[in-house]
Amino acid sequence: MRHRTLWIIVSLAAIVVAGACNSRSDVPPVSIIPEGGGAAANAIGETGTSTVSGSITLQGTPPAAETIRMNSDPVCVKAATNTETEYYVVGDGGGLGNVFVYVKEGLSGSYPASTETVTLDQQGCRYTPHVFGVQVGQTVQITNSDPTLHNIHATPAMNAEFNTGQPIQGMSMERTFDEVEVMVPFKCDVHGWMNAYVGVLSHPYFATTGPDGAFDLSSLPAGNYVVAAWHEMLGEQTQNVTVGDGATAEVSFTFTVG
Repeated sequence: MRHRTLWIIVSLAAIVVAGACNSRSDVPPVSIIPEGGGAAANAIGETGTSTVSGSITLQGTPPAAETIRMNSDPVCVKAATNTETEYYVVGDGGGLGNVFVYVKEGLSGSYPASTETVTLDQQGCRYTPHVFGVQVGQTVQITNSDPTLHNIHATPAMNAEFNTGQPIQGMSMERTFDEVEVMVPFKCDVHGWMNAYVGVLSHPYFATTGPDGAFDLSSLPAGNYVVAAWHEMLGEQTQNVTVGDGATAEVSFTFTVG
């Protein structure tokens, strides 16, 4: 039994020594590549001369906008220039506004964050813009233009939550997001009617429609893509689209109510 015990000890020692030898500086470390990762994901994403453009329309009669009661804050009653809900922003031709349109699939590589700062303003006791997009790592400047207390409460699922007060007019802060997420809701716990949404993406191919419902995703490389359109009340739709080098592909989405 003594010899058997000695053999086990020697064997374990050999394993430990072998492991130590594998930790030499001239031996490359083992790396675990996440699904969908590897060299292609770490390569610099390409830009191009192709465009995907189109429009978002609403079919049916949307619910009428509601008047927001701001009586809880006299400053809001005085400062507000827009007191109607923004759930459905529809233009004369049926174009649907506040739709976030983006390339959901088909891109490869990583795109550096834009150095342009995006501003989310609290003005007239409303968030402006109501729907917008940024890249991972891009700076969002959040400003209070009202002479009253606001708090900025972001409630993401993938990114870090934050809830910060801005009690003084002119106060400003900067935030960035680390993870792709569509969409991140913003709200003000002081004024329950205030809300906004930001789409966080790893690339710059996104847009938010105005009342005409039009969008344009330019400087794309030629390829096959899944394009998505998101609306806060009507959900998300997707379409497959193929665009050639230097060409423009037209894509239209129709959301239905009623």
